[in-house]
Amino acid sequence: MPPIMALVSLIAWIAVSLLAGAIGAVASVNAGSFYNQLVRPAWAPPGWLFGPVWTLLYILMGIAAWLVWRAAGWSGARAALTLFVLQLAINTLWTWIFFAWRNGALALADIIVLLIFIVATMIAFSRFSRVAAALLVPYLGWVAFATALTAAVWSRNRGML
Repeated sequence: MPPIMALVSLIAWIAVSLLAGAIGAVASVNAGSFYNQLVRPAWAPPGWLFGPVWTLLYILMGIAAWLVWRAAGWSGARAALTLFVLQLAINTLWTWIFFAWRNGALALADIIVLLIFIVATMIAFSRFSRVAAALLVPYLGWVAFATALTAAVWSRNRGML
């Protein structure tokens, strides 16, 4: 693959990942004020931290998908890349469920499904690139943390979520 094509495809995969984040961001326009109204556990991070963390994670996800795509192409890694796109959609949906629709129970169910899809994506990616699978480890860790946070916040705010 010519270097320019490699760079263009890398940028495209990162853009796909960041687009998922941007779609979620639409649902979280008023998330800051809503998040500050919620009763949160002492270990909950400040609201300003989520944007930078998610941006970094989406970039890592895009690089991981690119590595798999580069190793096998869409046709060679169709199942792995389809899992990747599906987990992006499930990820994006969580923001809408939690912040726009304010449904804590459904948000918790969604994020549990997301964890399963992330693990499945990591396993599928590892068949093509161990580095790609490793790049998803921070994402898995953050979503595991977010799952605990979702459960804790929902249990403390049943009237609002």
